[in-house]
Amino acid sequence: MSTLDPAILALLKDSTSLIPTIVQDDSSLEILMLAYSNSESLALTLQTGKATYWSRSRKELWVKGATSGHVQSVVAVSLDCDGDSILFRVNQTGPACHTGELTCFHTPLNLGSQ
Repeated sequence: MSTLDPAILALLKDSTSLIPTIVQDDSSLEILMLAYSNSESLALTLQTGKATYWSRSRKELWVKGATSGHVQSVVAVSLDCDGDSILFRVNQTGPACHTGELTCFHTPLNLGSQ
């Protein structure tokens, strides 16, 4: 089990909960996906440079690309001003979405249509 540096832990609003993690392509700046981190997955990400998340469905740590090969090499990690969300800037290998799409945000909605 990896533990997060106490100085970083102190920056998190709630270090015991899941933290929304926005994933952005470092080159194109496109938003690729939203995942969730906990303090252990964040510690692993910072230590290894491999995007590691908490899978809510499997209830376990998940290294992006471990089974698909579509890895995310983390270039930078930032916290938002409230310490309750994270931004990973990554170099993405292959598609980010489990559907095979480059980004998980591939379904446009038309404004003004209700």
